[in-house]
Amino acid sequence: MNKKFENLDIGNLRIKIPVIQGGMGVRVSSSSLVSAVSNEGALGVIAAVGLGEECGNEQRDYKMRSREELTNLIRETKRLTKNPFGVNIMSVLTNYDELVEAAQAESVDVIISGAGLPLRLPSLIKNDRTKLIPIVSSARAAQIICSTWARRYKRLPDAIIVEGPLAGGHLGYSLAELADEEHVFLDKILVEVLAVTRTFENDRTRIPVIAAGGIFDGKDIARVMRLGASGVQMATRFVCTNECDVSIKYKEAYLAAKKEDIVIIQSPVGLPGRVIRNEFVKKVMEGARVPFGCEYKCLYTCDAQKVNYCIAKALLNASRGEMEKGFAMCGSNAYRIKEIVSVKHLIHELVTEAETALNANS
Repeated sequence: MNKKFENLDIGNLRIKIPVIQGGMGVRVSSSSLVSAVSNEGALGVIAAVGLGEECGNEQRDYKMRSREELTNLIRETKRLTKNPFGVNIMSVLTNYDELVEAAQAESVDVIISGAGLPLRLPSLIKNDRTKLIPIVSSARAAQIICSTWARRYKRLPDAIIVEGPLAGGHLGYSLAELADEEHVFLDKILVEVLAVTRTFENDRTRIPVIAAGGIFDGKDIARVMRLGASGVQMATRFVCTNECDVSIKYKEAYLAAKKEDIVIIQSPVGLPGRVIRNEFVKKVMEGARVPFGCEYKCLYTCDAQKVNYCIAKALLNASRGEMEKGFAMCGSNAYRIKEIVSVKHLIHELVTEAETALNANS
């Protein structure tokens, strides 16, 4: 398929560079990174997960703290950029409704939602401005979301992100599927999801499909765009940028990682997760219990009585640089990152590579 590297149009919202920076929690993608990405013409995305875990008076309700902090981050991001940006809100969060309400109250351009099927999301939206983008890992999930939203709410997703098995963070695959990458390869799933979305499209409605999971460079972007993707979502590459909000020690874990250091763990979220192995990871993989008190009850899918550590605390610790008390989540290609660069430099590199690759195959 001949394809140009052009704008990503999500309804009437135009993103100049068809790259979405994936939402990374806890506090990895915040106002500094998000605004820098959006200022370059791509779409920056705040991760809403875990914001109430370190926010002012601990005696106040966790849901209230989370909502207030998300509101603060959105306002700070607006101060730093005039361009569109989004918020990623995991559907397994117990304060999902409050976070969605906060995002739309601040008129964010896009809400991205995964880690489960966000079947109720349209019922929480009171305006027609905010674009809704679910994340799926299969054509079946795309079919369920599109048909459910059309039947219940008379609307369709404004775009769909297809996340393959090489993604970072929590993955919508079983451990067996992750061990059998040949049958869950991103390109195959992308083509299948495109076939689903076409059955819902008409002359007035188009559902852009965005590829994610293992997208590392411009050649990868060109490959999935030739298959029909309208853009890509990338997270791992943005960690080692000057503007990324996370601790330098977190970034150094990426720079030091070897291919064999990137492993899959079973997360308390109830999904497999891809992380960089360190002593903390080795400990929890061996089943050791890291004592914690469940202060947040932040995930529907987490049973604090059964899990051996609190992932919210582990990720918060890591974001501060306390790697001995947590770990860095990452995509499968994190070991390929060798330096910390500016967001401007990274996006320029991606655009140049993608345009060169697409022109070579046009």
